[in-house]
Amino acid sequence: MRLALAATASLSALTTTALAGEVRQVEHGMIVTTDAGEEVRILAFEDGSFRVTIARDVADAADSLMVIAEADGAPRFALNEGWASLTSSGGTAMVQVSDGRLVVYGREGEMLLDENAAARSITPVELEGQEWFATRVQFNRGTDEGLYGLGQHQNRQMNYNGEDVELAQHNMAIAVPYLVSTRGYGLLWDNNSITRVGDPELYAKLALDWRADYYLGDRQVVSRAEETVDYQYIRDQKRWPAAATAAVESATTGQNTAGNSLEEQRVVWTGSFTPETSGTHKFRLYSSSYVTVTADGEEVLRRWRQNWNPWYHNFELELTAGEPIELQIEWEPNQGYIALEHADPIFDADRHSVSFASEAGKAIDYYVVPAPSMDDAIAGYRRLTGRAPMMPEWAFGFWQSRQRYNTQVELLDVVSAYRDTGIPIDNIVQDWFYWPEDSWGCHCFDPVRFPDPSAMVREVHEQDARIMISVWPKFYPATDHARELAAGGYLYERPLEAGQLDWVGPGYPNTFYDPYTPEARGIYWRQMRDTLLPLGFDAWWMDATEPDWHSNLSIEERKYQMTSPATGVPGAAIFNSYPLPHAEGVAEGLREAQPDRRPFILTRSGFGGVQRASAALWSGDVAARWDDLRDQISAGLNLSLAGVPHWTHDIGGFSLEDRYSREDPDHLPEWRELYTRWFQFGAFTPLFRSHGEFPHRETPIIAADDPAMLESLTYYHRLRYVLMPYIYTVAAGTHFDDGTIMRPLVMDFEADRATWDIDDQYLFGPALLVAPVTEFEVRERQLYLPAGAEWIDANHGRRLAGGQTVTVAAPRERMPLFVRAGAIVPTGPVIQSTAQDTGGVLNVHVFAGADGSFTLYEDEGTDMGYRDGEFSRVPLTWDESARTLVIGERMGSFPGMHEAREIGVVVHDGDGGGSVFSEEPTRTIAYDGEAVELYLP
Repeated sequence: MRLALAATASLSALTTTALAGEVRQVEHGMIVTTDAGEEVRILAFEDGSFRVTIARDVADAADSLMVIAEADGAPRFALNEGWASLTSSGGTAMVQVSDGRLVVYGREGEMLLDENAAARSITPVELEGQEWFATRVQFNRGTDEGLYGLGQHQNRQMNYNGEDVELAQHNMAIAVPYLVSTRGYGLLWDNNSITRVGDPELYAKLALDWRADYYLGDRQVVSRAEETVDYQYIRDQKRWPAAATAAVESATTGQNTAGNSLEEQRVVWTGSFTPETSGTHKFRLYSSSYVTVTADGEEVLRRWRQNWNPWYHNFELELTAGEPIELQIEWEPNQGYIALEHADPIFDADRHSVSFASEAGKAIDYYVVPAPSMDDAIAGYRRLTGRAPMMPEWAFGFWQSRQRYNTQVELLDVVSAYRDTGIPIDNIVQDWFYWPEDSWGCHCFDPVRFPDPSAMVREVHEQDARIMISVWPKFYPATDHARELAAGGYLYERPLEAGQLDWVGPGYPNTFYDPYTPEARGIYWRQMRDTLLPLGFDAWWMDATEPDWHSNLSIEERKYQMTSPATGVPGAAIFNSYPLPHAEGVAEGLREAQPDRRPFILTRSGFGGVQRASAALWSGDVAARWDDLRDQISAGLNLSLAGVPHWTHDIGGFSLEDRYSREDPDHLPEWRELYTRWFQFGAFTPLFRSHGEFPHRETPIIAADDPAMLESLTYYHRLRYVLMPYIYTVAAGTHFDDGTIMRPLVMDFEADRATWDIDDQYLFGPALLVAPVTEFEVRERQLYLPAGAEWIDANHGRRLAGGQTVTVAAPRERMPLFVRAGAIVPTGPVIQSTAQDTGGVLNVHVFAGADGSFTLYEDEGTDMGYRDGEFSRVPLTWDESARTLVIGERMGSFPGMHEAREIGVVVHDGDGGGSVFSEEPTRTIAYDGEAVELYLP
């Protein structure tokens, strides 16, 4: 009877009071009121996506920061046997009326999502006197699907099925709550607070009867019992034992309190852990400095990280209930931070499920994107959150940066050094602290070190290069800019009230501006516009956008200090969202001030939708270690699958151990090899950028007395520019086709299950398979060639079958690189920057073995004409059986286009012959835009 009444009620648009078991149609969708009185609203989009909102009253759901699309679908509604459904072009969303359980099917009737309604929760929480809700949903219990995306994380997690991921902005972690599945969907979780994917519970400190032994050199100075390993934040340092504290304090003098030479600190924790549950126990070690963890004497973790930037490293142990295991943690503190956290096993069906749990929101709110392919999932995400604009062509050239150029002479000398040595470069970067010491936030230059910044920019441009400037959302309160923001209530006060000092000079009080109102963003942009824009800078480096006003505060302190003074929204409720409105404010300002110029923003943190702000992201201040190099690969791949196409990293790692920074001769070979391997990887990431602390990274400097290293680095500089026609075309696809540059193998070879978990190989565009080397003194490596294609070794020209693991040569100077058979890769001449006119010279490399196609894209490179159709495309098609290449009719035009050009062609049959991109064309034709067919036996 209730269902019959519900069907009648659904026909009335005048129903205003929700009744249990009621179903109402609304514009673009429906609202189901469950037996418990919760409302479940489903709205459909024309592209087939669904929005799902669950609350006591869905009208209370907050406006989205991430999503800019409005529901516009016209779904077909049905009510049958206790289920209400909407069917659209993407599939069907069904809601069980009694409990609100959601099931989503794809367009072919395949099940995409099946909710465990019993796990759903909306729990009231009080934040600074306001009512918010902790929320959780779970789908697909016991699933074997592959799960990817979620932003950038540094724990070598590729396929998230069975993994736990905490989405919380940090220097090296980027929270983008979009999940992509091999089952054929994407799920965008629309919540701005800290969110846990996987286990919904917060990991706890591992409480044991730890024995803690503190050493100075070889002398044990303290031995005591400790319940947990916990020196995680600044506030926890007060627990340090007094005997060790005295030695630490005297370390600044180089002597201990007894007047002897300084002895190094060491702490060893030993404890016996007897699990109550059998299965996979997960651990997170938060640490800095040197640390080693063993279990029953076997090493399970060995890491180093700079002390001002600790973060988590994950490890797992398979344990049996009732059987103890001996854990030992050996740490060299160097005044650093450490904590060990642990999570018990959860039921296998829950471990392998899709679960989101957030700390604060107004409702459960998420979007389901039915997607037959992962490319479709990325396209659906960008339809919801905004397209990625075209980046300027020079952004895909080489970037040189340093922490930091202290004077304008230093910066200009670096550009000249590249030009003098004939090593290509497009971009130079002025990092932070170009201002007077006590004036952070003034957007001004120290006149002693930078006497004429306008001339500096002009000289860079005269050398056919571009220059990026670092601009922070951070302010010293005494600056004029800070005072203006504070007067409007747009400056965070709590960091100042806490008395926090930064690391500059004697330490200065500092805070950040609050970007959550248009007025605040307008003031911030105007200050940039009036001070820096007139100087002619080409790109904008927006650092510390988590926001990171102090790296070693607890999460609770960061939340408290982030409460928006302008809107009153608690920091816990907006914790992950700061980088989005900040980047949008600057992007909108740039577009208004320079309407004919493509903006470029590099920001350390991002959130769902950040790609629409002309923003690229980078992986933060990572350490210069082999493990950290390896971690960058999966970090960049999953950020790409979260819908952000433009990503980069500090080639060589940002922070170095003393053995490197002091240029210890015994460790110089390892440092050079690490940098060389990282550089090889960097040449095949969306943005190719070197940056870090001392030693200096400039190619003419770092390889000055190592000819083989110099040859290798120069080779990859030039190869990047030779491949620019291919790279720029792939980059254009991120805008026009919602494409992805850096592609996990699973994107293109999902049917090959062997690709699902590979975290150290990927495709760069559709053609190139990249296999970085991430171990010291390794001169060959194993890699997997996906099934469904043949592969040609780009270094040696040999053809290999797919579907196999092979061992290939990897000399220090070259990284394994393969090209898919059937690929067509256009290349250009070696140039010094993208500003150099190539004369239209183009080489087309055809990799025989399968049919193939590629459409070359070209435009002016820096202006906004692409939005008005000012670009050209040239289709290239290879017919394997006929051995013919068709260079098709050119479509479109743009200012400066080469109407007539010379095109060379070389076919690679996989029979050896050396480096494929060094081979000279075997045919050359004149091309004037008309189609040409070439027979190439």
